[in-house]
Parts: sequence; C-alpha cells; structure tokens
Amino acid sequence: MSKPESFPIEKIYVPEKRRKALKPDVVQELAESILDIGQQDPIVVRREKDRFVLVEGLHRLEACKALGERAITGLLVSAEEARQKPSSQDDDPERQKMERLRKLRLEKEAAEKLAAAAPRPRELQDRSVRSNVTATSKPPRGDRAASTPRTLSDWIKQQERSGGRY
Repeated sequence: MSKPESFPIEKIYVPEKRRKALKPDVVQELAESILDIGQQDPIVVRREKDRFVLVEGLHRLEACKALGERAITGLLVSAEEARQKPSSQDDDPERQKMERLRKLRLEKEAAEKLAAAAPRPRELQDRSVRSNVTATSKPPRGDRAASTPRTLSDWIKQQERSGGRY
C-alpha cells in the first residue's frame, strides 16, 4: 500500500451500492471526532480515469464534507487491491452484526409464513367436528331406532315407534 496523501473531495466518486449504507448518526459522530482530534484513519480510493472511486471510508468522507473540508487524507490502491479489499470486510463487526440481523429477519419471516399457512386451533376444531359428523352420519348396523334419523320421514317413523308425539 502507498503512503497517505490528500485527495480533493469533489473528485471522489461514491458508488451507489456504498451510498446506500450511509448512516447519518455515524457521520455526525465522526464529524464531531474529526473536529476534536482530526482524521485518524485515511479513506481508501482507487483511480478511475480523471476521478477517484471510494473503496473504503464512506462515513469519514461524508463527515469531512459536512465539515466543509475540500480535501481528505486517503490511500491510493490499485484496482486489484480494491477488489481484494471487500474480503477484509468479512472481519468487520458491524457487517457481521448486520448479517446476523438479516438472517434472524429471514427466519422470522419464514416462521410467520409457516404460522399463517398452518390451520388455527378453531379451524382444527371445526375440521374435527365436521369429520366426526361425516364419520358418524351412517347409522350403526344394529338398532336403527337408537340412531339419529337422517330424514324427516325417518324421524316421524322413529317417533311413531317410540310412542312420542310430533
């Protein structure tokens, strides 16, 4: 890697993917820190034609912009070194935390979908009642009079046999 040098902020391009990761509260904290003790860690950029592309240090760059700085301390790396740089982000605790949260969210969503697809206890009860009605709707083979009549005519006959009034 090269020695830290000063880069004009207006010549630094931030890729859209990196811009989406911007956290304003982190920028504010860094800006306050930079005011107190100065920029401690250089950003990392690579050259692309007549500009520089940010590889690492989005929040430091934005903090310096917010403070009205025109230049920022950074390291210039080759395109090859820049491609290898993201692998070092696997060790980043913030990235690991975000990845764990993403996995937890996906697991929660999957569990919610499963719960939504599963029948509710009341539905289970209704199904079992319906299935029991279907299963017991046929009269037993033995005494038909003791069974529940299936039609109005059967009910009248049952009442006549038992001496009841209808």
